[in-house]
Amino acid sequence: MDIPLFPLRAVLFPGGPLPLRIFEARYIDMVCRCMKDELPFGVCLISHGKEVGEAADTVKTGTLARIIDWHTRHDGLLGITAIGESRFSVASTHVEANQLVVANVEVLPDEPELGIPDECMVLTELLHKLLDQAGHHYNNVPKKYADASWVGFRLAEILPIQPAMKIRFLEMQDPILRLEEINKLLEGMQII
Repeated sequence: MDIPLFPLRAVLFPGGPLPLRIFEARYIDMVCRCMKDELPFGVCLISHGKEVGEAADTVKTGTLARIIDWHTRHDGLLGITAIGESRFSVASTHVEANQLVVANVEVLPDEPELGIPDECMVLTELLHKLLDQAGHHYNNVPKKYADASWVGFRLAEILPIQPAMKIRFLEMQDPILRLEEINKLLEGMQII
């Protein structure tokens, strides 16, 4: 599957919201194509380079993003909201003349819905509090507090942790292990 990439200094997780301000011509064209043809684009963390200008290098794991809303911002720029879908692994990339990166990707299987282990229930309580404070971006995100994968992904995207740790949580294939690792991390930070 070939998809355009939107390299960012942020990590998108499945089920998570992604508000973006679009101003570069390559991304305006990409957004128009994705909306017209109802196609996703890929979001990958930048490993080397910048969000603007020349094409940046990215990590090899990313998340498909589907545009769910768009608007003209008060500054006249295009604003979109996308939602994370499936994770993918980048097999190869090429850079188009306008510096848009296009990747050949393998879509990874979605995680099964698993319950929250008793020792991690405190994470669900923490997530309730965090989402109450997170703002309007989470208003339309379906809440799945009983799903280990959903809770782990939401905590990984909201918590103020380094991008390398966020990628580690995105790459994990086991939602229970992800929750256990987040639990240990928060205990170490004396947050819970």
